[in-house]
Amino acid sequence: MKDLIWDNSLSVQIDEIDDDHRKLVDLFNRLNHSVADADSIDYINAVLEELISCTVWHFRHEERLMIKHNYAGYIEHRDEHQDLIDSAVALQQKCIEEGRLISAEEIELLERWLTGHILGIDMDLGIFLAEVM
Repeated sequence: MKDLIWDNSLSVQIDEIDDDHRKLVDLFNRLNHSVADADSIDYINAVLEELISCTVWHFRHEERLMIKHNYAGYIEHRDEHQDLIDSAVALQQKCIEEGRLISAEEIELLERWLTGHILGIDMDLGIFLAEVM
């Protein structure tokens, strides 16, 4: 188990987005620890639900900023958000239906999902917002 460490490489240089990302990193680490510590399935599911809920809220926050500032990449970015949420919810449902904990491989998938999104499409958004805000 390795924690995600927030550092400047994950910063999009927009404080309100970075604050959201820090919270998501914290929740990811909480989920990672709860799986490693073999916490109860109910607790792990609650942490996963919180991570998904906060991610949905964060995505809507970003989308609101994109709409307000007429971001040209809005549709692509919004669609990626929806794909990520759909994947996370499908993973959550699979674990619930199978009555099992999220696996180490699935934790790694969530980590790649979170960091890949921040380091990719969110960096482009950050550059744009820094110019217009």
